[in-house]
Amino acid sequence: MSIFSNILNKIFHHDSAPAAASPSGAQPGAPAGAPASATPAASAPSSAPAQSAAPMQEVDVEAVLTKMQESHGEQLNWRTSIVDLMKLLGLDSSLSARKELASELHYSGNTEDSAAMNIWLHKQVMQKLAENGGKVPDDLK
Repeated sequence: MSIFSNILNKIFHHDSAPAAASPSGAQPGAPAGAPASATPAASAPSSAPAQSAAPMQEVDVEAVLTKMQESHGEQLNWRTSIVDLMKLLGLDSSLSARKELASELHYSGNTEDSAAMNIWLHKQVMQKLAENGGKVPDDLK
């Protein structure tokens, strides 16, 4: 599984993921097989369109990450740092892992300039989360 797919799964399938208002009409008391749990677009490659046959609820990315931060022992700056975002999600945040993520997301810059790459990665991850059904505030994109 790709690193970005792992990021999607950690956020979109977080057991306390609050869903934003969705035109899908899913009811809060819907059965376990309701569209809220069927998220085929979340596991699709990042180049695939976010639409799917079954509508999915939009996940409030900021709310999920804020809730995860509240229960995390270490204070992390996930809002601006790709390293801290990956740590919060329990993923490998090493330089090699970030270079692999950069390759997945088609980074065309110099991966030896880790500062520039990290800034690009954070913005790109937030943008891709939004493209895949996440509600991401503009200041995080």
